[in-house]
Amino acid sequence: MSNPFLGLRTCIYRVSDLKAATEWYSKAFQTEPYFNEPFYVGFNIAGYELGLLPEENAPKTKAESVMTYWGVNDVEKEYQRFIGLGAKDCEKPHNVGGELVVGAVKDPWDNVIGIIYNPEFKLP
Repeated sequence: MSNPFLGLRTCIYRVSDLKAATEWYSKAFQTEPYFNEPFYVGFNIAGYELGLLPEENAPKTKAESVMTYWGVNDVEKEYQRFIGLGAKDCEKPHNVGGELVVGAVKDPWDNVIGIIYNPEFKLP
């Protein structure tokens, strides 16, 4: 029986200022969007989609019950770079077993951006 799931396709962040968020995410992920319209901005991050959706009525607090981790080679370095760009601390980088290291920041719109170093994860 084959698995019907093809893997992660898109991680969406809702933002109240799409123009400012597009500029911030372009710097943070060091890439320009491949799709940039008033209703959606899409970035290709190493073959995975990072999307920005405009949010007219932002909630007072955003849920932290779902975590997306973006793979990096140096969690501490990227964590500090995000902080330098104006992100806020959410979870300081730390080892979670073996060589796995995770951390997280909140973007200027309070979305959680997780980062992970996992040398065991390989794409098929």
